[in-house]
Amino acid sequence: MRTALDRLYAAGLWAACGAMVMIAVLVLVQVAGRLIDRLALLIGAAPPQITVPSLAEIGGFLLVAAACLALAGTLQTGGHVRVTMIAGALPPAAARLLTMLATAIAAGLAIWAGWHSALQALDSWQFNSLSYGMIKVPLWLPQGAMTLGIALLALALVDALLTLLRGGTPAFLAAEAAATGEGE
Repeated sequence: MRTALDRLYAAGLWAACGAMVMIAVLVLVQVAGRLIDRLALLIGAAPPQITVPSLAEIGGFLLVAAACLALAGTLQTGGHVRVTMIAGALPPAAARLLTMLATAIAAGLAIWAGWHSALQALDSWQFNSLSYGMIKVPLWLPQGAMTLGIALLALALVDALLTLLRGGTPAFLAAEAAATGEGE
């Protein structure tokens, strides 16, 4: 089960990476199109007018997808900002209890956000809601990617909470300890 969950979190990171690459490719095509147009004008030819319609909108959708899909994998690697000053000042048992409480609250919030995000995506799918750009993107697509990312985060937080409750060390704490040298 641990391997399957770790692969799932890694898949979210790879999907986020793919979304970022798509943004870079679309922007590169747009910039190259502008350069080709200018070069054509300089040599007296008609510019081919290479553009990416709805670039800003699609780029925004891909950015939201990348940010959300990376949440669970980033948590696993200890990449999220956590305020550890209070926990660091407490005895280990109290610090563990505080970490459990914070993880439970975060898991609850992620489940709530994921649920409402799923309802919004379902609503957009049922009513065939489309974006306003030149390219009409069904809104359930970016909302679905956002929902998937939030659901992965909720799963990772529940996973971490269960690990804490069983007396283990969740991946984010192990990663933080390794990064600060506390695990040595």
